[in-house]
Amino acid sequence: MAIEYKKNQALFRDVVSVEEAEGLLEWLQKKPSAKVDFSACAHLHPANLQVLMAARPPVSAWPKDAAFADWIKSALSTPSAPSAPLPKSVRR
Repeated sequence: MAIEYKKNQALFRDVVSVEEAEGLLEWLQKKPSAKVDFSACAHLHPANLQVLMAARPPVSAWPKDAAFADWIKSALSTPSAPSAPLPKSVRR
């Protein structure tokens, strides 16, 4: 599994694919104060980025690759419209 869920932190490892997005959404809904760690992440599918942009969890560690870190930081650090609660389910 590309995301390892700890008590109050999600550790992103290697390549995080689209298949991880729904599980990430559900976990963040249950753990609204959880942090995320990208230090071991090499690729993040945009579906996961969308979940993270909606949830806005604190980031405890950014990716080691500077360009990749800048991409994620620009998406997660930019202020947006007032956040709405995360949806209770994902429509398919």
